[in-house]
Amino acid sequence: MTTGIYKFEYPRVLSIAGSDSGGGAGIQADLKTFSALGCYGMTAITALTAQNTCGVRAIHAVPPQMLRDQIDAVMEDIGADAVKIGMLHSPEIVQTVAQAIDRHAMQHVVFDPVMVATSGAVLIDDAAIEVLVRELFGRAAVITPNLDEAALLVGYPLGSKQDMERAALDLLAKGARAVLLKGGHLPGHTVMDLLLSAGGEKLWMEAPRIDSPNTHGTGCTLSSAIAAYLALGASLPDAVQQARNFVREALQAGAQVRTGKGSGPLNHGYAPIAMRARKS
Repeated sequence: MTTGIYKFEYPRVLSIAGSDSGGGAGIQADLKTFSALGCYGMTAITALTAQNTCGVRAIHAVPPQMLRDQIDAVMEDIGADAVKIGMLHSPEIVQTVAQAIDRHAMQHVVFDPVMVATSGAVLIDDAAIEVLVRELFGRAAVITPNLDEAALLVGYPLGSKQDMERAALDLLAKGARAVLLKGGHLPGHTVMDLLLSAGGEKLWMEAPRIDSPNTHGTGCTLSSAIAAYLALGASLPDAVQQARNFVREALQAGAQVRTGKGSGPLNHGYAPIAMRARKS
C-alpha cells in the first residue's frame, strides 16, 4: 500500500475505559464526545458493565492481555494525539495501562479516576487505588476526580472550598502533575471546580448550577472533552474551560429529555462540530 499519498490526518483520541451498556457514560459517552468535538475516537475496553440509568447490575473484567492487545492494535496502526483513561478496576489493569503509556510514549493523557458511579455504586477494588496513584498520577497530564473520588484518594471528606484546595494540594503531593477537582457535589446554587498544577498555577472556575435530573456520565464526558481539546491543540487551562462549557451546554440541552427511569444522559450531540483533517 502506498502511504506517501496521505498528507492529512484526523485529530485522534483514544479512550481506555469501561463500557456502559446504557450508553450514557464510559466509552459510549467518550465516543459521542469525541465525535461531537470533531475528533476521531478509538477505544480500549477495560471492563463490561451491565447498567442503565438506574444503576450498575454487574461488572465483567476484561483480561489484562486483551486490554494490552487493544491498546497496541490502535497505537501501532493509528496512533493518538490524546488519551482519556477512565474505569480501571484492578491493580493488574492499572499496571497494563501504565506500561502501555510508556511503551507508546502517549501524550496528553487525561486520567479520570472513576471509582464511584452517579448511582453511588463503587466501581474499583480497594487494592487498585494505591497502585493507580503510584503508577498513573505522574504519567497523566491531569487527573479529574470528583469530590467522592478525591475523598477516597486523600482519606477525608470534602465539604467546602477550603477542603477542595487542601485535597488538590494533597493529590499533587501524591505525584499528580495537575488536578482538576470537580466540586459539583457541593451543595449550593454555584458549581465550583479547581484546576491546580504542580507549578502552583491555580484556576477557580465557577458557574450557576444547571437544574437537571440527567447527569449520568458528566465526569466521563468532561474528561473526554478535555482530551479532545488537547488533541485539537489547546493548552490545558483552555482545554479544561472549553470542556466545562461543552458539558454545561450538553446538560442544558438534555435537561428536559426523559431517557430511562433514573439519571439520564447529557445531550452530547446538541451542536456537533465537523471532523476536519489537518496536515500530518
